[in-house]
Amino acid sequence: MAQTLTLGDSCAPITCHAWNKERNQIAFSPNNNEVHIYQKEGNEWKQTNNLVEHDMRVMGIDWAPNTNRIVTCSVDRNAYVWTQSEDGKWTTTLVLLRINRAATCVKWSPMENKFAVGSGARLISICYFEKENNWWVSKHIKKPIRSTVTTLDWHPNNILLVAGSTDFKVRVFSAYIKDIEDQPGPNVWGSKLPLGQLLAEFPSAGNGWVHSVSFSADGNKVAWVGHDSSINVADASNGRAVIKHRTEYLPFLGCIWISNNSLVVAGHSCIPLLYCHDGGEIKFVAKLDNTQRKESGGLSAMKKFQSLDRQARIETNDTYLDSIHQNAITSINLYEGTKANAVKFSTSGLDGQLVVWDLVSLEKSIESLKIF
Repeated sequence: MAQTLTLGDSCAPITCHAWNKERNQIAFSPNNNEVHIYQKEGNEWKQTNNLVEHDMRVMGIDWAPNTNRIVTCSVDRNAYVWTQSEDGKWTTTLVLLRINRAATCVKWSPMENKFAVGSGARLISICYFEKENNWWVSKHIKKPIRSTVTTLDWHPNNILLVAGSTDFKVRVFSAYIKDIEDQPGPNVWGSKLPLGQLLAEFPSAGNGWVHSVSFSADGNKVAWVGHDSSINVADASNGRAVIKHRTEYLPFLGCIWISNNSLVVAGHSCIPLLYCHDGGEIKFVAKLDNTQRKESGGLSAMKKFQSLDRQARIETNDTYLDSIHQNAITSINLYEGTKANAVKFSTSGLDGQLVVWDLVSLEKSIESLKIF
């Protein structure tokens, strides 16, 4: 079902989190300028490192599974690449972002030879390592971005990048760096692929800020969620047709594909929701959190009537929600499996909780739930 991880005594909101390859270490930011690293020892999680190079709030963390490097970005307009030495200590390498506004999101490419940083400077920095100077340099994608870039995701081919921003647009760019990569071939999104080439642009359904984007496992579909409580899917193999689905829920802050046709979304409603892209429509499948509220102190029928008699209302001191998360879910990450066949995923939120969800056991426990 769902497992809640206890990470120290802090109840601070978790801005973002990232796992290492073995999933026995996690890096997260407790809504400040620090990045805490915890390691699993037996059944407990213990803090092993505290990364404190940033001056202001950390906005994004990504952990490269194969090279074991962590990249972080912050409101202080900086990004750092962290490398672990043999004695377990983490050291930083300078990243030349060349931006004059906050860095808002960061993502390693699938081959881990570059990463992308979104920012409030209305541009995306594509960063790669320069051995001669021992630092990470960047090239910029600027046009036609009109506002803050809030979210990024890489295509499986390591070349294309999808970005969502607060100008209500989702765009697919080429992030090809000729200094470190071979010439890419054509794909369903386009054939001309110089750096910064705009391959597709999609408007958000109801003029809402785009909060999260995700490429499907085959790279043919892009899903995004926005502040207008909508879920959108664009399919490049079907003439780039866009399907929009307005929901009854509060705005979503994260989305991720868990199979070629299924995606999980979550946000201010505090519950992960499963949707399916089937043919020409997006269908609601199930709520993945069926937690029942515990009766606190047993508010009996007599107490309810006494309260109604005295105050003409029922006392509701209990503010506990019917869900595991008690505040907005801010990020979703894969925990086990791939976007083509996910087994587990993790969520973190403003309530300071980090929860791992097991899709296999959820499929068995929720009646008529089928993930395909």
